[in-house]
Amino acid sequence: MAELGAYGGLFLIAFLAATIFPAQSEVGLAGLLLSGDYSTVLLIAVASLGNTLGAVVNWALGRGVDRFSDRRWFPVKPAQLERAARWYHRYGRWSLLLSWAPFIGDPLTLAAGVLREPFGPFLLLVALAKTGRYLVVAALALS
Repeated sequence: MAELGAYGGLFLIAFLAATIFPAQSEVGLAGLLLSGDYSTVLLIAVASLGNTLGAVVNWALGRGVDRFSDRRWFPVKPAQLERAARWYHRYGRWSLLLSWAPFIGDPLTLAAGVLREPFGPFLLLVALAKTGRYLVVAALALS
């Protein structure tokens, strides 16, 4: 049962880290890896899945953002969204390979929704970026 809690907690923190909520999934992953009690492959898979699904939520929000972007409660500031949109227009869908990066990754996934990036390429590029980040974290934690 403790294993389910560890994997479930990692999934949740990774999911939240990809949305508007401040969370540090890398720290959670590194801690679980260093404990040596869990499967490295499964931890990376769970963190990647959670973080990718969080980015999918951002993409979906971006699809309907026009209705809500002027509201005070909206999680992304207009300047952040504009900066992400400029970056996205400049580099296209390949900018999604930076969706793992702090500060720009979440607005990029939102901008992809706003700019109507097709779901298939979005999912593939974001999943690669998010998984790549967790592979690096695992390599550093276990070295």
